[in-house]
Amino acid sequence: MYLSTLCYIENEAGEYLMLHRVKKKNDLNHDKWVGVGGKFEADESPEECVVRETLEETGLTLTDYRLRGLVTFLSSVWETEYMFVFTATGYEGELIECNEGDLEWIHKDKLMELPLWVGDKLFLERIHESDTPFFSLKLRYEGDDLVYAALDGKELSV
Repeated sequence: MYLSTLCYIENEAGEYLMLHRVKKKNDLNHDKWVGVGGKFEADESPEECVVRETLEETGLTLTDYRLRGLVTFLSSVWETEYMFVFTATGYEGELIECNEGDLEWIHKDKLMELPLWVGDKLFLERIHESDTPFFSLKLRYEGDDLVYAALDGKELSV
């Protein structure tokens, strides 16, 4: 079991900074588009982790960000993961090249057209609206297939 963060940084044009995971070998996210983030280091809070991971992957320092939800990933293949999902609207700095993939600003209305995990689409729907309350989403995968999802304890059809 491990803890991670994921952040969707939004610019003034209504675009999210997305990471196309194409550079790492044996990457479970290979060729998927995801937000930025990663695993906790020892003694980090979710906020410390998301700020550090965002800086490492993008060169940007978050100045205005918000915890939006918690996603529990269960898998027949991978280790169980608890992921803290953030959005951010404030940042400083200049984008750098990421060693995990290609960074690109994508308009939020175009995100669902990208190769995304099915479960990612479920939580992206929740974070598009700024007034959506904090959510808890449980996702179970068998291989790459989403076989179960529950939002705030209530099963969703998948």
